[in-house]
Amino acid sequence: MKEHIGIGVIGFGTVGVGTVRILQENRDLIHRRTGFYLDVVRIADIDLETDRGIDIDRSILTDDAKALIADPNVDIVVELIGGYEPAATFIKEALEQGKYVVTANKALLATRGWELFEAADKNGASIAFEASVGGGIPILRSVREGLCANRFESIHGILNGTANYILSQMSQTGMDFEDALKEAQQKGYAEADPTFDIEGIDAAHKIAILSTMAFGVRVPFDAIPIKGIKEITQLDVLHARELGLVIKLLAIGVWRGDELEIRVQPVMIPESHMLAKVNGVYNAIHVIGDFVGSTLYYGKGAGMNPTGSAVVSDIVSIARQIAKGSSYDVPPLGYPLRTFRETGIRDNSKVKGTFYLRMMTVDRPGVLSKISGILGEKGISLSSVIQKGEGEEPVAIVMVTHETSRRQIDEAIQVIDHLDVVMEPTLALHIETELK
Repeated sequence: MKEHIGIGVIGFGTVGVGTVRILQENRDLIHRRTGFYLDVVRIADIDLETDRGIDIDRSILTDDAKALIADPNVDIVVELIGGYEPAATFIKEALEQGKYVVTANKALLATRGWELFEAADKNGASIAFEASVGGGIPILRSVREGLCANRFESIHGILNGTANYILSQMSQTGMDFEDALKEAQQKGYAEADPTFDIEGIDAAHKIAILSTMAFGVRVPFDAIPIKGIKEITQLDVLHARELGLVIKLLAIGVWRGDELEIRVQPVMIPESHMLAKVNGVYNAIHVIGDFVGSTLYYGKGAGMNPTGSAVVSDIVSIARQIAKGSSYDVPPLGYPLRTFRETGIRDNSKVKGTFYLRMMTVDRPGVLSKISGILGEKGISLSSVIQKGEGEEPVAIVMVTHETSRRQIDEAIQVIDHLDVVMEPTLALHIETELK
């Protein structure tokens, strides 16, 4: 049995430092659990001068990632630079040399992952990526291994801590969106450019990976409908509360017969549901399998230590195989690539459900009846109507529909928003009544 496994880390930023720190501080613990040592033999980064607050032998530092990959002492290459290039090139080079790869690169895996998985399969190597979804939550391993006997029915996930923090602050403190975002940036929960977080793109990367693994189908990232949280106001938060609901940015994958319904959007969920109680920067993923039933996975979804923990879990998993002299025996995606199915992504306009509509209008007689008439023409019936702020402009009109399709809602909104009495674009939020 091999006693020392060499680790090469490409990217010595936040997650890279967290990963190396765990490998250093828990070196003896990992040895006790596995019977071998994990040795960091090379670290590559373009910045070799900045003090990372960690004690490192400077002789293992290099600015040449390709030299790290080619180093015969490196058994596992850990890619932590993020982005598309040169990360994709580095990963493919490592796989083509038959080396195992660990990465946290969700954006790359969601958009170009298939070519990497094919390169791994062709060269008898493997790529592990637990840290790409849910930070320190072992959701991918749970889907791939722990729940592998199940046919998955649905996934509903709070997969972005920044967006969840903002919505939590809006709900708990009465902040508006801009103030909550500013506070998240001040506390380091949001980037200076928070676009990927607040627009839902980060969550979409994660649900693409998770749905690929859970449902055994290829998910084209461009086919995922994505909507962010910028349009959510305190009015919506308060109206949701009156209805016994909470607003969350959810990443959703649901199997519908022979199609995958997949989307990322702010939705309203019952305040009694477990996901409604997940606040701050925490993530949670609600998974339903046909035999296991409802399961929930909860924890910190980002950060140096939680993400580093997930990276090291992948390193240990692969190292166990190397130490035994065998190949990695679990397919990275949970299915052999040859068994993956091509499937249709359900047209988002066909999604059915109950919807919350909020319109900002002038305070004028007949406005409500005019809007109701348009909804009726599109076949949309209403279960409730709330109008507040009379005497002020704009006036909020809130409607909750009976079950209808997204296409009907979008067609009605297109007409409503062209009315001269409507002062802002109409907000439509799906009310997730299917959550169990």
